[in-house]
Amino acid sequence: MTGPRPGSASRLLAPEPGWTVTADVVVVGSGVAGLTAALHASRAGEVLLVTKVLVDDGSTRWAQGGVAAALGPDDSPEDHLHDTLVAGVGLCDLDAVRVLCTEGPARLRELMDLGAAFDRDGAGELSLTREGGHHRDRIVHAGGDATGAEVQRALVAAVRASPRIRLVEHALVLDLLRTADGRAAGMTLHVLGKGTQDGVGAVLARAVVLATGGMGQVYSSTTNPAVSTGDGVALALRAGAAVADLEFVQFHPTSLYLGPGESGQQPLVSEAMRGEGAFLVDADGKRVITVDEHPLADLAPRDVVAKAIHRRMLERGDDHVLLDARHLGADLLLHRFPTIVARCREAGIDPLTEPVPVAPAAHYASGGVRTDLRGRTDVPGLYACGEVACTGVHGANRLASNSLLEGLVFAARIGADLERDLPPQGEPVLGQGQAGLLDPSVRDELARAMTTGAGVLRSAGSLAETARVLRDLASRTCDTPTPAAWEASDLHAVATALVAAAARREETRGAHWREDHPEASDRWRGHLVTTLSGTRFEPLETA
Repeated sequence: MTGPRPGSASRLLAPEPGWTVTADVVVVGSGVAGLTAALHASRAGEVLLVTKVLVDDGSTRWAQGGVAAALGPDDSPEDHLHDTLVAGVGLCDLDAVRVLCTEGPARLRELMDLGAAFDRDGAGELSLTREGGHHRDRIVHAGGDATGAEVQRALVAAVRASPRIRLVEHALVLDLLRTADGRAAGMTLHVLGKGTQDGVGAVLARAVVLATGGMGQVYSSTTNPAVSTGDGVALALRAGAAVADLEFVQFHPTSLYLGPGESGQQPLVSEAMRGEGAFLVDADGKRVITVDEHPLADLAPRDVVAKAIHRRMLERGDDHVLLDARHLGADLLLHRFPTIVARCREAGIDPLTEPVPVAPAAHYASGGVRTDLRGRTDVPGLYACGEVACTGVHGANRLASNSLLEGLVFAARIGADLERDLPPQGEPVLGQGQAGLLDPSVRDELARAMTTGAGVLRSAGSLAETARVLRDLASRTCDTPTPAAWEASDLHAVATALVAAAARREETRGAHWREDHPEASDRWRGHLVTTLSGTRFEPLETA
């Protein structure tokens, strides 16, 4: 067990809970994974669904591309499995991928039964498209490029209609409540305007499901919303759970470039545009990636395209490349990509008449809290699903449009496990372990350091410097609990764990690009697993 520890505190500094509520299951997060988990868990008992801002905020509603599933007549779960394994570059869990690809179509039909309206062709059949890494048209979409919003709408309506699900909005999760023997017994959280002035309370529950989404805010530029601060991963680490594959952060190749100095959430330009025939060029009109470099060219897996863009930017000293979709025509662009066209026009760019400036931005965490096929973590009674989890599906690089599908499939599996065996309510022991809190001012410096040293391109030197900055920031503590301080502390815990894993993995594989180790190595075919004690390497078993 080596490497920097992701923070020594085992809980956040916070006031004692001023109020208490109870539920059979508490689900944290209201994206596709959290909403689906709540619906399925409600068959086991009363569910409290906790969300950080509003129930329709989060990353799901920003998903443009769609949901991948083998629904076409020329497609099969085995074909989908093959494409997923190729994208994952040798680190996918075969059993998890098989679950995803075989159960995915049924979960998607279940979503349609809830009222999700996906786009259809003139004959009334589902309109399927293709994205990076897929060899078949298997992406279901809605509203052209507004799939996430439609999925969110249908699931939110179903949750609001359920008499067994209670909703708490504007709630920031703090820490897991555990029994004396380490089982989950609920959680602490801060709710604006509830209980005492500071709003800290406790939820007692027989099981806790983390569906908190991503951690993109550890970087200066990300497609993730402001709520994606790694709260679930940080909570799990403090509770004693293991996290895995954190070094594999997928940078979406094509976020809309808004100009120098822009930071925070960047608009996404879906690779579905490349699926329809758009292509990447530099300022001189030279193609960024060709079939000589990858047989799928612009539709290669995201890590391949992001690296090609980054290389071209470095070669030329540019801060973006261009996505040319003009030849697709106004009818297709306005019908298929109305959201993207509108957002580009807001920024003063018209995709119908000019190429769109794009650049890679942090997009998706392929790693997270390690779970089994039932969504169970190392901590009894604690589950995880969606982007916060590491199910083994994505390996070193997520295949496009597998994220919404993973949320649907594994959230449903958690619900089934709870229905089979919901544990009894445990007695929580409050105040376990050392409390800590960082000053909110560390956040901007942390994001800049992560972007510079642990972003698309990494090296031993850049990662060592990032680790040094994180160590320095760890000394800037504060004793005034606020949401800003809690988020900064969570981001620091996640960033420290990510950098430790990235420094250990001395190879280039998938979304992890080491300029000092440019090739993949069989020696590193395995997973880096992090706990509060440090980071260890677990090699994959060979046949």
